[in-house]
Amino acid sequence: MKMKFRFMTVACFTLLSLKSFSQDKNFYIFICFGQSNMEGNAKIEAEDTTAVDSRFRMLQAVDCADRGRVKDNWYTAIPPLTRCKTGLTPADYFGRTLVANLPEKIKVGIINVSVAGAKIEVFEKDSYQSYLATAPGWMKGIVAEYGGNPYARLIELARLAQKSGIIKGVLLHQGESNTNDTLWTRKVKGIYDNLMRDLNLKPKKVPLLAGEVVNADQGGVCAMMNKIIATLPQTVANSYVISSAGCACSSDHLHFTADGYRLLGKRYGDAMLSLLGYKHKKTTKL
Repeated sequence: MKMKFRFMTVACFTLLSLKSFSQDKNFYIFICFGQSNMEGNAKIEAEDTTAVDSRFRMLQAVDCADRGRVKDNWYTAIPPLTRCKTGLTPADYFGRTLVANLPEKIKVGIINVSVAGAKIEVFEKDSYQSYLATAPGWMKGIVAEYGGNPYARLIELARLAQKSGIIKGVLLHQGESNTNDTLWTRKVKGIYDNLMRDLNLKPKKVPLLAGEVVNADQGGVCAMMNKIIATLPQTVANSYVISSAGCACSSDHLHFTADGYRLLGKRYGDAMLSLLGYKHKKTTKL
């Protein structure tokens, strides 16, 4: 009898523990990572900070006292969505496109951990230290804001987000610093596979969307990398490449302009809507 009572007590405690947080199946979470173009380089303009639907949320990655934001908390996704002084990112108009076209009961949440100038190696969980050992001081400063380990911070935020919603996809924009690296797709697969394992996700249910770098039609100085990015679906089964054709770039031909980010973000959003089984019904202002 005592054993039965003890078993029931343990079972009840376990159930209470599992229900200690409220996971909303209508809260779609998306993991974003990469280098400066995912971090956000273009100046945020007035139209980007107004009329942001409260259904579009961001999980703050770092403390931003000047914006009244505390890390590990959810906020309406008013840019910047990465660190305190970063700019517009494709994630901005990705999220806006989704909330404009998904049923009103669905919310969208963004996690963004990106490191300007970094090779994809900065997200390799078992070898990032060797890469950072020779990184410039300013890059180490960015990494320090993420606790010294960008991948670990990404996982930490994702696990926190899983208490609130369901991870539905991964967005990547990276490649400029790995231009001509024929092993890039394998490195991306390694990171994606680690994400799936560490977050207990099923690859068939969590697509990876990878954006092209500034296109050749804009004179992109790393445009040759797009040929390698195009082969990613051959290595990662549930992956899709987002075209950057026609997305305007800045004078350095490395980064997109605000209009370029808006268009690229909308394309990420359109692709994800299709994968989620929805059609693009509304026009997202660009």
